[in-house]
Amino acid sequence: MDEPDPDMPLASTSPPSHMTPDEFRQHGRAVIDWIADYWERIESLPVASTVQPGDIRAMLPDAAPDEPEPFEHLLADLDRVVLPGVTHWQHPGWFAYFPANNSPPSVLADTVSAGLGLIGLLWSASPALTEIESHVLDWLVDLTGLPEGWKTTAAGGGVLQGSASDATHVALVAARHRAAERSGQPATQMVAYTSAQAHSSVEKSANVAGFGHVRLIEVDEHQAMRPHALAVSVGADLAAGLVPAFVGSTVGTTGTTAVDPVRAIADVAIGHSLWHHVDAAYAGTAMICPEFRHHNDGMELVDSYVFNPHKWMMVNFDCSALYVSDKAALTDALSIDPPYLRNTQSDAGNVIDYRNWQVPLGRRFRALKLWWVLRSYGASGIRQMVRHHVAMAQEFAQRLSTDDRFEIVAPHPFSLVCFRCRAADGSDAAAEAADRATDAVAAAVNDSGVAYLTPSKLDGRSIIRVAVGQSRTDRAQMDMLWKLISEAAV
Repeated sequence: MDEPDPDMPLASTSPPSHMTPDEFRQHGRAVIDWIADYWERIESLPVASTVQPGDIRAMLPDAAPDEPEPFEHLLADLDRVVLPGVTHWQHPGWFAYFPANNSPPSVLADTVSAGLGLIGLLWSASPALTEIESHVLDWLVDLTGLPEGWKTTAAGGGVLQGSASDATHVALVAARHRAAERSGQPATQMVAYTSAQAHSSVEKSANVAGFGHVRLIEVDEHQAMRPHALAVSVGADLAAGLVPAFVGSTVGTTGTTAVDPVRAIADVAIGHSLWHHVDAAYAGTAMICPEFRHHNDGMELVDSYVFNPHKWMMVNFDCSALYVSDKAALTDALSIDPPYLRNTQSDAGNVIDYRNWQVPLGRRFRALKLWWVLRSYGASGIRQMVRHHVAMAQEFAQRLSTDDRFEIVAPHPFSLVCFRCRAADGSDAAAEAADRATDAVAAAVNDSGVAYLTPSKLDGRSIIRVAVGQSRTDRAQMDMLWKLISEAAV
């Protein structure tokens, strides 16, 4: 390649043209109108997208445009290109997976965050980003009855991660660091433990963090981890010369919302110096209601805890709250201080630099939407929504329990109900027929276009998960869901 001629003058340049402030206002209003119209008509749209693989790409040009296009063309393609390929998580007929709710104040806050364009490398990069996050996460400690020591004003603290999977990864990295300092052994000798019903992110994060071994501990008849089985597994690994380093408990498993016995597991963890992490990604929001806080029993004994306001608290994705009982244990594992990130306030220890609480360097202003949602609805409004969803789920479970065609397959302490078609008898043939019937019911509901739920497996048998938690869901949608299920069942 030819080197540039140092004597050649640079060509004259100019920046590209931007929208004027008035044009931005005009187009911004059009976008807000489009979103508001979408929310108004969402129930008329099929919940799940019906496009086939490649359909959306086929509507896109082969090459990026060389010349700018009018904004009106971009907005028109929301209807022409985007909506056909959207599965509508905000639809009131959404009963799949877990909720991933947004809300008007949350969407507006994310718009402001995008407009500000902040990158929270460290406190001095935008003090408001850090201090609002710390303060609002301290609010959540009080609102959900978590240990006082988890506040940023105490030994612990909270930080917003992108997802519970990110939080679990960070906890595993901290556990690895602590175990390495204690044992002098590499991560390949370390063992992570979790329930056989825990989220797959635990196993994946342990692999990414370099753990040599992951043990899936057996569960009881309620799908909760057996502490004795954990203790036996830890003992066997110690005898084999391995280094038990981490155990993950779950309050509200993905499969059935089973609740592990946190206090009993903590006894094993403390006895063997394991880092104890609790995943309450979905169910943590329920703790804003005092009647659910008995599920916090033993939390004062754990090292880290995560729940997702972006599931059930009307804060749109991504917003996952990770708490640690000892912030130094986390930052010791994740801190790196190159000179270009040094400053007087950080060096003096006067501020929190959240870059040392996560894997990425940069971070968005996630706390703004959490702050706005809490202020817009108040704790009372969120409690009202949670209680409404739980009541509708319990009513749905009551319908199932009084219909001989169905059986509920797991406890339903929150707003997820898992069931299947009942087998005629205890034979393998009857079980297989019941599984086929269960799968057929799920398919019929999902093909209806007005509701969407998650077929799954439990102990090798087909089940249906109905997660009642979409913020717009009311009894009319529950009646419609029951009608679809009842008509599809044999």
